[in-house]
Amino acid sequence: MSDTSTQSASAPIRRLPLAEFVAMTAMLMALNALAIDIMLPALPDMAMSFGLLPVTDHPLTCPAVLDAGSNDHQLIIVSYMLGFGVSQLFYGPLTDRYGRRSVLFVSLACYSIAAVLCVFAPTFDLLIAARVFMGASAGGSRVIAVSAARDLYVGRQMAKVMSLVMIVFMTAPILAPFFGQMMLHVMPWHGIFWFLAGFGVLMFLWVYFRLPETLPPERRVPLNPSSILRSYWKVFRTREALGYTIASGFLFGALMSYISSSEQLFHNVYDTGEMFPLWFAGAAVAMTASNLINSRVVERLGMRKISHTALIAFVIVSAIHAAFALAGPVDFTIFYTLLIAAFFCIGFQGPNYNAIGMERLGALAGSGAALIGFASSFVSASIGGLIARQFDCTITPIFVGHFVLGALALAVIFITERGKLMQSHH
Repeated sequence: MSDTSTQSASAPIRRLPLAEFVAMTAMLMALNALAIDIMLPALPDMAMSFGLLPVTDHPLTCPAVLDAGSNDHQLIIVSYMLGFGVSQLFYGPLTDRYGRRSVLFVSLACYSIAAVLCVFAPTFDLLIAARVFMGASAGGSRVIAVSAARDLYVGRQMAKVMSLVMIVFMTAPILAPFFGQMMLHVMPWHGIFWFLAGFGVLMFLWVYFRLPETLPPERRVPLNPSSILRSYWKVFRTREALGYTIASGFLFGALMSYISSSEQLFHNVYDTGEMFPLWFAGAAVAMTASNLINSRVVERLGMRKISHTALIAFVIVSAIHAAFALAGPVDFTIFYTLLIAAFFCIGFQGPNYNAIGMERLGALAGSGAALIGFASSFVSASIGGLIARQFDCTITPIFVGHFVLGALALAVIFITERGKLMQSHH
């Protein structure tokens, strides 16, 4: 198969204009980013509301962070990602059987319902349960966004489309913390969940009126335990899909460890105050820049050459960051420069890993997207959450973790490619 070929089907599939398809796919994926990033400035307020942290008008000091249970509010992020990851294993077979549209409608409706449940959660435990449900609901939007792209594109074309999607998508983590902080000036943290519920309804209407079905009936697969297991077994037996899925889990575990602890890093270690959304956005801008570059050069250079080079660079940058952290307190300029460099490298991974992993899956696009999504969310949330829980008022646990996870991802890809990195396949 040429990795520049376009997916064909026995019957023509009506396509949205590319710009609208990219925008819709990006916004579907942004449901997930918004559910995380828009509430990062609100985490201290939420923690104080449920008695996890003492009520105060001033930034927390490091000794408070070291108290037992003071990292528990990270669970607001981690629990969402755990639900998001596990649910994708179910959405994959469902969308391969019933098509993309009908499953997506259920996913979007449940997302809005879950957001409302978060508003009225009376205890922290029930809030976490509602967050798991919200993440599980959003899993469908991620699986269907990727599998619909695979229905229409393949290989380097899919990598280019997904890079364009990521450029639009990355506006969410850039702008979301600003919106979250602005909302907190005029309303309690509950208002953020009302906003998310409304956004879910808006996406439901957009999909209903504009998105055609991209999986024709003749390409659908039966839904029964044996067919589900058979589909996942085929994905597991596809060397590239398995290898890049595992690597995604490790690499995005590094990303999740940073996101889960970012509010503490910028407030407790460096005391950035209300500048936190600005500094947080910088990393998202770096990823957007690398996605833009990737979309421009991937068809010429190939997915492997770009992503492998960037992963090696990420490991080197993380090693330098870990060395500085182990040597003692790190100046903010050094910390932030290395952070931006690392996120610039990560931005080259996602779209290319998805395209490489999905390239040979064809009709199993839903199952493939589900398995890759599971690795890049559930596995990464588990690993990243564990690392973030080690936060000790220094940057050391986070960035030593980044180096270890980056090295593991590189080792997995080295094995997957049989020691031949940066070589295009045909």
